[in-house]
Amino acid sequence: MKLSIIDQCPVPAGFTTADAFRNTIELARLADRLGFERYWIAEHHATGAFASPAPEVLIARVGAETSHIRIGSGGVMLPHYSPMKVAETFRVLHALYPGRIDLGIGRAPGGSPLDSFALRRDRSAQPTEDDFPKQLLELIAFLHGGFRPDHAFSRIELSPAMPGAPEVWLLGSSMWSAAAAAQLGLPYAFAHFIDPTHTRAAVEYYRSHFIASNELSQPTAILGIGAICAPTDAEAERMASSVRLFVRHARQGKRGPIPTPEEALAELGPGPLPDDVMMRETGEWPRAIIGTPFHVRDTLVDIASILHIAEVMLVTVVHDHQARMRSHELLAKAFNLISIHTPAH
Repeated sequence: MKLSIIDQCPVPAGFTTADAFRNTIELARLADRLGFERYWIAEHHATGAFASPAPEVLIARVGAETSHIRIGSGGVMLPHYSPMKVAETFRVLHALYPGRIDLGIGRAPGGSPLDSFALRRDRSAQPTEDDFPKQLLELIAFLHGGFRPDHAFSRIELSPAMPGAPEVWLLGSSMWSAAAAAQLGLPYAFAHFIDPTHTRAAVEYYRSHFIASNELSQPTAILGIGAICAPTDAEAERMASSVRLFVRHARQGKRGPIPTPEEALAELGPGPLPDDVMMRETGEWPRAIIGTPFHVRDTLVDIASILHIAEVMLVTVVHDHQARMRSHELLAKAFNLISIHTPAH
């Protein structure tokens, strides 16, 4: 089974966003060496917890620091942007790193309603109806020259012009996204770590209703899931306490950095509390798998076998960057990934 990473660029308490960017670069280098399949960077706005409002900038740097791993967005929140501008940006990335760029597209705002309003270029009118499907079709047409000859945009020649294009993925955590990905014949990444309620139903619907966009396309799904791994269950649970407290604070409207385990345990206590959202699961499987390498591996393999998927994308948010690095190293070893020892440069 393939392993990948989605990086939200967490900012640990006591550190800066510059530290978070350095952590992203270091983790991407490690993932490249360990044989991970892809490294995606999320998009979040106006929060002290995640330093990733512009994934395309970080993708460019991560591409320069790695040699083999696929790199991309998880994802670009398309409602904020012009499809043509997104297409141009990712064609530049494709020109820099041909055959390695994934363009993950999301529908969510990536921030609060106020953030979304501030990101709007035209604030003179009420928000228009949801035109995400139209945006997505326009983006695909820009990338693949799919406009009808009588369409005005068919006369636009995007630069840089070169063979191929980024691979477009649709991201989501709902039945709507599963249906859209199936109808358009796109690869699909389901964000189980965001909402596990519909995981099995969404993945099964996507696969059974998939309409091939060409003779080579086939249903391809990735599961995004939380994973925190350590040599012992106790250490993994201690690491996870930071994100438990962060989630509680986020639900209270606090948007600060990722707290330390000491701060988390002092507030949460040694066991889960009734308002612990990570323990109050709504789906068939937990949002995050926490424990020893073999426990995490066996659980991920079981889920993947039930869903008939060949790749999982790990979300690991902890305070200690070195512990996050070690979590991925332990899982790479447990899954017998093929390490690549050749330096990037």
